[in-house]
Amino acid sequence: MNPCTWLSLAFALHVLARESAWNGKTPSGSDKPNVFLPFYVPPGAKSYDSSSPLIQYRGLWSQSYSSLYVKGTSRWTDEPGAWASLSFVGTGIEWFGSQDRTHGIAAIFMDGQKIDVIDTWSHIPRTQQRLFWKYDLPYGKHLIQIEHTGRGAEGVVNPILDIDAMIVTSGHDYGDAPTGQDDDGSQWSLVQRGSTGVAAMQLVVISPSHALIVDKVEHNPISIDGHPAWGALYNLDTQAVMPLRIQSNSFCAGGTFLSNGTLINVGGNPVIESFTSPADFGHLDGLQAVRLFHPCISPDVSQCYMYENHARIRMASPRWYNTVIRLSDGSAMIIGGSKKGGWINNATVNNPTVEYWPPKSIRGSNGLPIYLPFLVDTLNANLFPIAFTLPDGKVFMAANQDAMIYDWKANTEQRLPRIPNGVRVTYPMAGVGLLLPLCPGNYTPEILICGGSAIDDTTPGYEISSQDPASNQCSRITLTEAGIAAGWEVERLPEPRHMPDAVLLPTGQVFIVNGAKSGISGYGNVKGQVGVSNADNPNLTPILYTPDAPPGQRFSAVGMKSSLIPRMYHSVATLTPAGDILVAGSNPNLDRSEVKYGTEYRLERFQPPYMNAERPVIARLPHNVYYAQPFKMDVNIPSGMNATEPTIRVALMDLGFVTHAVHANSRLVYLTVSSFHNGENMILAGPPDGNIYPPGPGWIFLVVNGIPSQGKMVMVGDGQDPPVDESAWENMLKQTVVDQYEESKKKAHETVEFE
Repeated sequence: MNPCTWLSLAFALHVLARESAWNGKTPSGSDKPNVFLPFYVPPGAKSYDSSSPLIQYRGLWSQSYSSLYVKGTSRWTDEPGAWASLSFVGTGIEWFGSQDRTHGIAAIFMDGQKIDVIDTWSHIPRTQQRLFWKYDLPYGKHLIQIEHTGRGAEGVVNPILDIDAMIVTSGHDYGDAPTGQDDDGSQWSLVQRGSTGVAAMQLVVISPSHALIVDKVEHNPISIDGHPAWGALYNLDTQAVMPLRIQSNSFCAGGTFLSNGTLINVGGNPVIESFTSPADFGHLDGLQAVRLFHPCISPDVSQCYMYENHARIRMASPRWYNTVIRLSDGSAMIIGGSKKGGWINNATVNNPTVEYWPPKSIRGSNGLPIYLPFLVDTLNANLFPIAFTLPDGKVFMAANQDAMIYDWKANTEQRLPRIPNGVRVTYPMAGVGLLLPLCPGNYTPEILICGGSAIDDTTPGYEISSQDPASNQCSRITLTEAGIAAGWEVERLPEPRHMPDAVLLPTGQVFIVNGAKSGISGYGNVKGQVGVSNADNPNLTPILYTPDAPPGQRFSAVGMKSSLIPRMYHSVATLTPAGDILVAGSNPNLDRSEVKYGTEYRLERFQPPYMNAERPVIARLPHNVYYAQPFKMDVNIPSGMNATEPTIRVALMDLGFVTHAVHANSRLVYLTVSSFHNGENMILAGPPDGNIYPPGPGWIFLVVNGIPSQGKMVMVGDGQDPPVDESAWENMLKQTVVDQYEESKKKAHETVEFE
């Protein structure tokens, strides 16, 4: 599995000289490695250092000089009540300064209103730190004022405050931010509130109160340990954001929960140490990383963390753009990907295998990757395959224009009819796929795949345009013998869309949001780039898909609110426990950018009409739901719903791990209600087995007359660890190299030195 030790001198020098940044694009001025500090002026923003005449100072301020400061200067004061201000036009502002044991507390005023208090004390001296930021201002003229309160930490005498620089985000005038409904409550509403802190490339709900957001290494606004963070925990109720320490570069990783509730975040990108932008500096190579996020259910997330130990916990092979799903035994299957970052996959870097976490021995694999011909036949556009566990325990996969059913226990492939009309559905022609709701009885699986592109995946980027149309095709297939024989049923979206997100609702409907009407996924690769985005013409209006409606009547945008925020590449959406849809992200850029289609940190919540209705309530249910076992659920159903015989459904849902239009593990299983007493409690049966709903976390929603309750978190199964094959694990460690991509670069260096 290791690369060849001996390289020709010419090839080795080429590798060393041209180690490109992510996605094949190295930006201007990125050939000088820098310390990864929070201070960074994104394209489209403007910096004002402390000596700028536009920054007004009142009170006694002194000037300091050091190469550690922005442009070598900084202004400081120890006078209580002294302040600095900047008038600007835009949507955001950042304040940078120093931190140490002598620094004190500042009050922040925006347009005359006090909005925050910032403590700049730190036991570790640091410079060029982002001390305050706000990106969600309405476009227009604003005034920020930073005032020294005169207060500091206990024991600090005459605390100081300093101004090193300010950065203004010019932004765009998209109109007023939506604030809620504007009708009688019968329509959808849209609320824009809060910020993700890090670009929302990956999103997963981890508890009733929090979602985990994971990005690549870049200059995000929140910091940890003195450098920008690339992970965060977002409070779904208060909008508070806490930075999360991640050791390796998680760019374009996949993820899933295991049967014990642990989340694994898998794969990523290398550390690129030179000839690239400073945003590429991760602490560890992420290509083989298996990051563990143990269950963290409490609203207090201060002790939550991501654990890495590449010597013992890693994949056998490097993977970028891999899909990860949970199997019927509660373990993870890791599918495909590329052996290093790039753009369109190719035979040189393709990783046409699956492997398992924890490692398994399948047909003698003894913990090592298993070759899949499907992942060779689907080159080039086959990254982030669409995959779901089926009710018989097998796995559905789709990539490029093809699909199959994979029996992972027997390691056999059953090819399915091709996706019609030449439409490609995986990166960089990304569509979105879902397993439609499973109903008691036969739990017949149906797959829906919407959007994508018919662009030829052998076409070079310089011949692809950001204006090439996306596909409006939705393809649907029933995975029974008769359904496979009948092939894919084709439907048409109201407008073309690629890079969409599709979110299952407890009602069984599908909410389709985000994406672009033209172009292709990625950035910096095609002609006619907008900023550096490969795509253009964003889809701003979501649509609702009703699977059990007659063909031709399944799509509707009636009552739907349109967003003002373009959300294309690196956008995400998920159902929340409250029952609304959280939408975030969009970042078709190497590093944070403020040009058109720049890095988006604002969040939106799309709220279905049922959010304004009187809703049923799940009052109590057990922590564990066991397979094929009855359990009791206490409920409160509004009296108006009991006036006639109500229609009742109970949805068990996996909200999925969302990234790059992949909603891995997204699942809705309707449970069997065996009895319902006096409108107050009901007896239900757990899902029949782990094939129907793989063991692990889930959410239960009570749906009465089409109106769902808020979701309650449960553990499906006994909550035990997935099976561990110690022999397979040890063999994988013996037969593979830690961070082998980094090892290959070292060998390239050694070859050059030897020659």
